[in-house]
Amino acid sequence: MDTATSPSLTEEFREVMAGVCTPVSVVTTIEGTRPHGTTVSAFASLSMTPPMVLVALDRGSELLALLGATGRFGVNVLGSAQADLAVRFAGKGKAKFDGVPWTLAHGVPRLSRVPGWLACTVDKFVEGGDHVIALGLVVAAERRAGPPLTYHARSFGTHTTAGGKSA
Repeated sequence: MDTATSPSLTEEFREVMAGVCTPVSVVTTIEGTRPHGTTVSAFASLSMTPPMVLVALDRGSELLALLGATGRFGVNVLGSAQADLAVRFAGKGKAKFDGVPWTLAHGVPRLSRVPGWLACTVDKFVEGGDHVIALGLVVAAERRAGPPLTYHARSFGTHTTAGGKSA
């Protein structure tokens, strides 16, 4: 199978994907007492029986290496007013959690006031190009009311129904 991709196909693919609305989440884990997290938009429900999700992490991600070591992760589904958290956790560095309220729940960092939260154990890792997909078995879940943060056309926003109301 030829895996070489032309620059024009790569650019067209990037443009198509920019038109796809995706949820924005912060995936977290803990190493000793130090929390770690990164923003992802490649997150989805995978199975209801058993409850499973998938998250895609860059092959070079520090968080990916930690998931292999800890065997667990949290998914903090951000709300429409939490774009600042998405930007903070998309960056590099060890200070991502500085000044960010969080608690340890089911062995993983849980950000405060997120509308959706899952605690997962790693089931397996699946290679996927320049990313690795972590398949997670959900061990805890909680939902709070509030519209989600989404990413579309290279900007943050939220979902509105066909009638124009926020979700």
